[in-house]
Amino acid sequence: MSRQDQGQGPAVAVVLGAAVWPGGVASPTLARRTDHAIRLWRAGEVQVILGCGGVGRHGPAEAEVIADLCRAAGVPEAALRREAASTSTEENLRFARPLLARLAPSRVVIVTDGFHAPRARLVARRLGLRVVSAPVGAPLTLRRIRAGLREMPAYLWTALRLWR
Repeated sequence: MSRQDQGQGPAVAVVLGAAVWPGGVASPTLARRTDHAIRLWRAGEVQVILGCGGVGRHGPAEAEVIADLCRAAGVPEAALRREAASTSTEENLRFARPLLARLAPSRVVIVTDGFHAPRARLVARRLGLRVVSAPVGAPLTLRRIRAGLREMPAYLWTALRLWR
């Protein structure tokens, strides 16, 4: 789906993956992102939720955990899609592209944490995806401050690597 192509299909929330903990439990980050996508679906802002992420340190795939949480919250299977092979932000979006092309969405909404959203949008633009982001708000904790600080060099590295 190129920047010029805006389909007439459903609005799609693309939930970027995060860790799955032992026993297949969603990490707080993954649960927070998924909950935000569910709120967007309930509000009618998106009609499809596309969970992204493969198997990390613990299974199952992040995309499967996202789908499980969505179903438990009442989102029907028909509104769910999975990209269950990726292991990075870039792969989340790169591997989601074919699924998005088939859906021909009217709008693509990236669901991720606020500190991660600028880099995710940068990657999406470089892949030719026209997106908006719906950053997830969360209380400020030491862990989130560290993650935000880590995003600064990650953004610069991504920008340099993508513009080569």
